[in-house]
Amino acid sequence: MPAVLQRRAGLPQLVLLLAGSCLSVLGAVLIAPVLPQMTDHFAGVPGADVLVPIVLTVPALIIGLTAPFAGFIADRIDRKRVLIIAMVGYSIFGTAPLYLDTLGSIIGSRVLVGLCEAAIMTCCTTLIADYWSGPRRSRYLGLQTLLASVSATVFLGVGGALGSSGWRTPFWLYLAAVALAVPMALFIWQPPATGADARDLPPIPWRRLRVPCLVTLAGGVVFYALIVELSFVLDEAGVTATATIGALSALMSLATAIAAGSFAKLSGRTPRELLPVAFGLAAAGFLVIWSSGSVAVITVGAVITGAGTGLLLPVLVTWATNGLTFAERGRGTGLWTGTLFVGQFLSPVLITGLSGAVGGLRPALGVLGILTAVLAAGSLALVPRSAPALNVTHD
Repeated sequence: MPAVLQRRAGLPQLVLLLAGSCLSVLGAVLIAPVLPQMTDHFAGVPGADVLVPIVLTVPALIIGLTAPFAGFIADRIDRKRVLIIAMVGYSIFGTAPLYLDTLGSIIGSRVLVGLCEAAIMTCCTTLIADYWSGPRRSRYLGLQTLLASVSATVFLGVGGALGSSGWRTPFWLYLAAVALAVPMALFIWQPPATGADARDLPPIPWRRLRVPCLVTLAGGVVFYALIVELSFVLDEAGVTATATIGALSALMSLATAIAAGSFAKLSGRTPRELLPVAFGLAAAGFLVIWSSGSVAVITVGAVITGAGTGLLLPVLVTWATNGLTFAERGRGTGLWTGTLFVGQFLSPVLITGLSGAVGGLRPALGVLGILTAVLAAGSLALVPRSAPALNVTHD
């Protein structure tokens, strides 16, 4: 039975938690357009060509490594308190590059940003699952993916526009977190635990989470592959105008958003039914991109893959978290978040390795497409026939 809440969550809580969920996307893409400027600024630093991209990618690695611990703290202490502290810390550490002068100190600040993002993502997703159950929970977890896709496109554009004033300027946008922390302090509350949950923490159900998290690790690689690589694929195809690259990337994001928005209607089905569809669409898109260097064909492939990944993420998070009790949910959500972001961090590393092995980026995406198709078929064996529908909760 769902935990009895003293208050009923509504639109203000939903808006704040979804807005908080977008902050990890901001951290992942906002400064991407200014990396060349940063590389020029630190040209005299040995290894700057390697170190500057780490400024962008290290938060994802830190989220992957620390989100499970953030979940433990959220379960042990208080979801709301951890969330508010992380939001304030996100703004403090996120704006640090405005005045830091060394590349090493900037990378250090980004490590701390990743710590805060781990807590924010874990607490926001956990609170959505705390406040709502059944089809409404499925709908709002789908909205998380939808808004993440849309915000990625928006933040890329905003980062590029702000970057015209200098590579430090986009970092001002990290102040958005402390602005959100104020209404969160007023409108978000810690759901009360009941019964045994209020006294101690039961062991986390590792056996139940093992398969969803392993599939999510692979899903993270698939989800972020084209988010990272599409601009490079288009550049190889002769598209050099940033506006055109942005517009074609936006088409992929739109497909992701539409598929994520459809999850609420599809959540009456089981993960055994939906995972082959999601991975299958993503695989088909990769293979289409591999098939031709035509910009039109690449765009079609990106849209197909975007549709697959838009469905994939809400299926994975709902599958992993639906069976968790209140006292398990923070740690379970943290573990799921960690595996997703490890997949995000590994995605460009694996694709770079494949590119060297098979002779190019598009062939590497073709190999990823084949592996994703195998995963689509394998998910039929990985998910038991007894798996319940995704809109069925057991709080």
